[in-house]
Amino acid sequence: MPLPGPREHPVVIFDGECKFCNAAVNFIIDRDPNAVFRFAARQSPEGYRVMKEYGIPGEGLDSLLLVEDGRVFVRSNAGLRIARRLRGGWSVLYALMAVPRPVRDAAYDVVAKNRKRLLRTSDACAVPTPERRARFLSA
Repeated sequence: MPLPGPREHPVVIFDGECKFCNAAVNFIIDRDPNAVFRFAARQSPEGYRVMKEYGIPGEGLDSLLLVEDGRVFVRSNAGLRIARRLRGGWSVLYALMAVPRPVRDAAYDVVAKNRKRLLRTSDACAVPTPERRARFLSA
């Protein structure tokens, strides 16, 4: 049975074991007042189901993924497409789509390769509110 999330809302698939990626999800949620995005950790059953449905390989990815309008976006394309829907002026970053993708992706790759060192916080996770929990895909 296909998940309703990717068709009704853009779905952000992230590395649930990465503090930087979790911080990115919280950043998106905080700037998405209309609750446009839904989220699934790559390691979760829901994330796995979405990835399988869209033919996304489960290994070797160092990227946030965006499933939107039946298409999969990775690396800088995913990040910029997300940014264009966020409040607080972040949508202006979408203008960077004019930069050739290899250049954008090279910058994205530097951050992705160093993401686990970029955010060093405690190992404790905040308990999500029911509103935040509702933004995540679940079986």
